[in-house]
Parts: sequence; structure tokens; C-alpha cells
Amino acid sequence: MVRCSCVLLRKYGNFIDNLRLFTRGGSGGMGYPRLGGEGGKGGDVWVVAHNKMTLKQLKDKYPQKRFVAGEGANSRVSALKGSKGKDCEIPVPVGISVTDENGKIIGQKRVIHLDLKLMADIGLVGFPNAGKSSLLSQISHAKPAIADYAFTTLKPELGKIMYNDFKQISVADLPGLIEGAHMNKGMGHKFLKHIERTRQLLFVVDISGFQLSSQTQYRTAFETIILLTKELELYKEELQTKPALLAVNKMDLPDAQDKFRVLMNQLQNPKDFLHVFEKNMIPERTIEFQHIIPISAITREGIDELKNCIRKSLDEHANWENDAYHKKQLLNLQISNTVSYSETPSKNTVTSPRMDN
Repeated sequence: MVRCSCVLLRKYGNFIDNLRLFTRGGSGGMGYPRLGGEGGKGGDVWVVAHNKMTLKQLKDKYPQKRFVAGEGANSRVSALKGSKGKDCEIPVPVGISVTDENGKIIGQKRVIHLDLKLMADIGLVGFPNAGKSSLLSQISHAKPAIADYAFTTLKPELGKIMYNDFKQISVADLPGLIEGAHMNKGMGHKFLKHIERTRQLLFVVDISGFQLSSQTQYRTAFETIILLTKELELYKEELQTKPALLAVNKMDLPDAQDKFRVLMNQLQNPKDFLHVFEKNMIPERTIEFQHIIPISAITREGIDELKNCIRKSLDEHANWENDAYHKKQLLNLQISNTVSYSETPSKNTVTSPRMDN
């Protein structure tokens, strides 16, 4: 509801720069207390800016200078919740200020932030320099910046995997994580917020491990996966429930095959290797990857298999979601029919008179 007015002070020929209006928001409707009814909300008065509007046009169009919103409907037996009153709009020029009789500006001033969370089918998760950008360039038509240093990706890059049957899957390359990202270290929340709006996660790890700098601890590929999982958990536990795949990158490096066999053994028996971590670094639950694919973003080893696994995983999850939705709808229908049947009296029921001795 808005109440505002200002005084007509100046008029130069046909130009008006100040206008006094009467405005009133609509009153609410009456309730129906005996039946728990609720009256409708009164309408609102909106001041709406228009590029080509002038105060003179406003005065000429509405000579009464009265703007009153509609009243809310009363509650009644046939409609216990009354309908809302009709809103009223005042078309005004851009740059207008709205004040009351005392010259006080109506409304409040706020600094707001518009914060976009990227929507994608697949979000690439990994430490800096794991090869996420190189991988995105191989599986899609995206051309992200690629360099041999940490934090190459400073903002999300979005690419699309194109399949022969014209199916498209969007993939987001997100800024790399570091330990402590949940506390906004490194790219921190700028990275983690985007994961919330991806359907599935694709972990990308360097088979040779990761070390951010000479002052930080070296982490093996297995340790990298555990720490990434913990960062997701600490930021928002629900992220761990998203379906996930694992791409083990840089398989073109020497000894990569031996290291991959060690990694697979660790992932199959994670509890046997968690003793190397401090207790507060161990996630509550380890992620079970739907597919684990060894790849090389340089030689393209495993790239086609990875693209097929991504599509298979998304299709399987979509089918699961559809089945779950249909089961829920069926259950609701069964419950609804059961309630309706139990509330319907039988036409064949005969009530016998009570006989007292």
C-alpha cells in the first residue's frame, strides 16, 4: 500500500515539473470468522516509470489526479479466501522522486547484489592445473584460456558436447579449488556456488598429484579426491549427493599406468588409506563414482569414452528421476482415492434402532 502526495509549485508554459496526486491503497476484505475465512488483501499502488511519459501527459490523462487501488473481496461461504484487490499503476517519467506532504521521500534505498549461479549439466571439479580447461577444449567447442600455472580459469567457462544424433550436453569449467575453499580461500565460494546448479559432477584429477606451491603440501591423486570431497561437504553437504564421474587426467605421463593401478586400489578400499589424513580432513562419506575414466587431454586418450560415459550417466539419472516422479504421482493418486472412498458413505448401510431391555 502506498500513500504519497506532493504540491504543484511550478508551471512554465506547457512544462510541469511537480504534481500533487491523491493515492490510496485498497482496504482488505472482511473475513468469515465462524468458518475460518480470510478477507482478500487490498490492492497496491505502483509508481511505474515510462521513458516517454511527462507530468503534463499524466495530468491531462488523469485530470482528477486520484489513484485508488481496489478493495480486497470479502470472505464468503463459497470462497473462504477473498480475492486480492486490483492494483493501480501511476505512469510517471523516468527520474521522478516520490515524496509525501512533508517532502519525505517514500521508499528505501538499498545496495543489492545480483548473483548468478551457472546452470549446466556437468560441472568440472578439481584442483588448479588439473587440466580442466584442456579437457573442456577437447570435449566441446569451447576455447578456454590454457596455461601451465595455477588459476588459469578465473571465471566459469561454458562449453557444449555435441553428439552425432544432435544431443547437446552443457559442461562448465569452474575456477579451481584449493584446501580451505569452503572458507572462501582461493576462488572459494566463486567456485562452489556454481556447483549447486549443475546436474552432475565430473572430478578431474592429475594422476601425478598436485602441489600448489613449494610452501604447500604435495597431495597424491587419491588425497586430491578426498580433499575435494571434504571441501564440497563443508560448503554444503547436499553437493555430495549429486551423481559424480571421475576423469583421471595426464595419463600420457611416465609411470601413469602404475599410478593409476594404485589409485584404483585406493578408491576400491578407501578406508584402508584414510589414516594419512587428519581426522578433520576426512569426509563423512566418500563419493562413489559412477564411472572412472583414465584420459589424456593432450593425446585425446579416453576422450570419446568419457563423452559416452557422461551421456550414459545423465540418461540413466534422467530415467531414474522420471521413474521416481511417476511412482510419487501414483502413490498420491492411491492415497487420494483411499481417502475419497473412506469418506463416502455406503448407500446400502441400514441403521437398526437401538433396543434397550
